[in-house]
Amino acid sequence: MTSTLMIEGLRVEVAGKEVLKGFDLSMKTGEVHVIMGPNGSGKSTLAHALTGHPGYKVLGGSVRIDDVELLTMSPTDRARHGLLLAMQQPLEVAGVRPIDLLVAAGVNPANLRERMRDEADRVELRPEILDRFVNVDLSGGERKRAEMVQFGMLRPKFAVLDEIDSGLDVDALGAVARRLSSASNEWECGILAITHFKRLLQELTPTMIHVLSEGRVVATGGPELSDILERDGYEPFRVASA
Repeated sequence: MTSTLMIEGLRVEVAGKEVLKGFDLSMKTGEVHVIMGPNGSGKSTLAHALTGHPGYKVLGGSVRIDDVELLTMSPTDRARHGLLLAMQQPLEVAGVRPIDLLVAAGVNPANLRERMRDEADRVELRPEILDRFVNVDLSGGERKRAEMVQFGMLRPKFAVLDEIDSGLDVDALGAVARRLSSASNEWECGILAITHFKRLLQELTPTMIHVLSEGRVVATGGPELSDILERDGYEPFRVASA
C-alpha cells in the first residue's frame, strides 16, 4: 500500500536563528528524493527536525505520513510510524549490540541473527562486526554499512539520510547506495537523501532532486538537475533564493 510523506511550510529555529523558512516537499513510498544545497542552507536541520531532535524548535508547518501528524509525536513514535533517520555521524552505543537494539525496536526475533548476517552480506560488512557493541571501534565506512543492516531489518516507510555518503570510500558508497536503491523496490521504501555531492547519484537514481537555499526549496527537477549543479555550482540558486 502506497504511503505519502507530506511536509508543508516547515519552519525551524536553531540556537535562536530561523534556519528553515517554509520548507515544502511531498513524496510517496518507492520514490527517491534528493536534497542538495550549500553549507548552511538547512539540510541537516531538516533531517533532525523531521525526526524530533530536541535541539531544533519547530516554529510552524506540518509533517504527515498518510495524514497523521508527526510533529506532535515523540521521536520514538515517529520511528514507529515509519520514519527512520540515518545520521551523518552514527553514534557509539557502548554495552549494546545491534541485535539487542533491533529487538528493543520491535523487530521479529525469529532467525534474527541469520537475517542480520544476510543483510551484512548485502553491504559487504564483515559478519563478526555484528557481535560488537553498536559502532564501537568501527571505521566510518563500517558504521555506515552497519546502519544499513539496521535499516534493512527495520524496513521503514521513509528513510531520511543525512549525508550518508560522508566519509565513505568508493566501495563503501557503492554498497550503501545499492542497498538503498534495492529497498525502494523490495518494500517500496521512500528515500529522502541529503547530500552535497553528485557521486551518490551514480548508484542511487533519484526520482526528484530539490535544491535547498536559505531555508527554502528554490528548484526542483529530475536527475538532470545534478548535472546543472555540477556545472554551475550553487551560486545561481543563491541568487534565485535572494
